[in-house]
Amino acid sequence: MGNILADLPQCLPNECFEDIVTAGHVRIERIISKGHTTAEGDWYDQEEHEWVMVVRGRARILFEEGREVTLAEGDYINIPAHQRHRVSWTDPEAETIWLAVFYR
Repeated sequence: MGNILADLPQCLPNECFEDIVTAGHVRIERIISKGHTTAEGDWYDQEEHEWVMVVRGRARILFEEGREVTLAEGDYINIPAHQRHRVSWTDPEAETIWLAVFYR
């Protein structure tokens, strides 16, 4: 048992990635951002599909083809495997807490 909003780091010099569950072809991860973005020119190009939800905070995801999606608390998106994307913005004033489910 746990709480996705508990034990948040006080200092976030880097984005924080924490596995919650790993089983078979599924991995569930908590991500904590505060003003973090994907490095300019870098793109996620994952072998797995990714369903991701913003539990708290706000963020934007940019897709390689130019579409940008803004996510607020409770918003989620499913990103198919190999759809190149990057985090283009997270709120610099407050933590953005993501719940990501990676699956095959």
